[in-house]
Amino acid sequence: MKIEGIDLYRVSMPLLEPWKTAYGSQSDIESVFVHLRAEDTDGWGECAPAPLPLYNSEWTAGVFALARDVLAPRIVGLEISSGQELQEKLGEFKGNEFAKSAFDGAWWDARARQLGQPLWSLIGGNDPVVRVGADIPVLADSQALLARIGQAVDRGFPRVKLKFNRNCGYDMIAAARAAFPDTVMHIDCNSGFTLDDIDLFRKLDGLDLAMIEQPLGYDDLIDHATLQREIATPICLDESITSAARARKAIETGACRWINIKTSRVGGLTNAIAIHDLCAAQNIPVWVGGMLESTVGQGVSLALSTLGNIHYPCDIFPSTRFFKEDFSEPSITLTGEARIEAPSAAGHGFRPKLEMLKDHCLEAVSI
Repeated sequence: MKIEGIDLYRVSMPLLEPWKTAYGSQSDIESVFVHLRAEDTDGWGECAPAPLPLYNSEWTAGVFALARDVLAPRIVGLEISSGQELQEKLGEFKGNEFAKSAFDGAWWDARARQLGQPLWSLIGGNDPVVRVGADIPVLADSQALLARIGQAVDRGFPRVKLKFNRNCGYDMIAAARAAFPDTVMHIDCNSGFTLDDIDLFRKLDGLDLAMIEQPLGYDDLIDHATLQREIATPICLDESITSAARARKAIETGACRWINIKTSRVGGLTNAIAIHDLCAAQNIPVWVGGMLESTVGQGVSLALSTLGNIHYPCDIFPSTRFFKEDFSEPSITLTGEARIEAPSAAGHGFRPKLEMLKDHCLEAVSI
């Protein structure tokens, strides 16, 4: 498949409510869309790092600049026959996994469209119907948190994830567990703590959480291994896993018992599949996360979620969860029992609403 041209958009997508985590609060999501044009097909990819380098070292304006000045010129005019070949072309540039992931997602979408296959089927997915969970941001008090968990339970979500920072404290999570003793739940710390907080994690260890997600530094493995030896609750690594090599090291050092795979965080679907397969071979269960993208970005994650080593409800969100109107179509909707079905259309199945991109565009370029 020869890449004949690339269109790039950086847009600001307003949220229904602020999204508050250990690394900050956002009222809008900035997203970079990549459109690959080939002679007989095209494809769309998307990534949505934070507007500032707070989640990891990337941020949206930086992603757009790198995509415009470095990554897109590197591959325009080239024949790219596989996702691995694309990764090799971009691999000389260090890091910048979010930026690379948008190109990788667009390539996979174009390739699947070229072959006339749904992406989930092309990559060997088992079942297009995916279990999903509910995610709850940091809230002001326990009563607000209990009310939100109750809504998720009433809607049939099989698990809830609670964003957790230093303002939450043990008592807030203990209240949630006491009110919902049978609900599968875990906390997501977004690398907001250190080993100095080990006594807090020892207390949390008694709450029968399914896992504690990324408690320590965003690029750490060693301290996580120390913490995992001190608590029975499984640690799930998120931000720390940026490649299959990092996943292998996390497993070998005992830094975690679960891995969350975000296609954007690991450089794209190509690398996400490699991590999935590595973990399957090592008997480490995985699940799929996201970064509040539109359905274009979520479409790639949805395809990944159909693979065989996914053992926990994933972070694929219905369009109405975060946006008054999704920037891409069709909308993602829940089926019965909190499930989402991957599209049967060729590709990942989603396309941006171009007028919305233009109306909310911060910058755009064609190469």
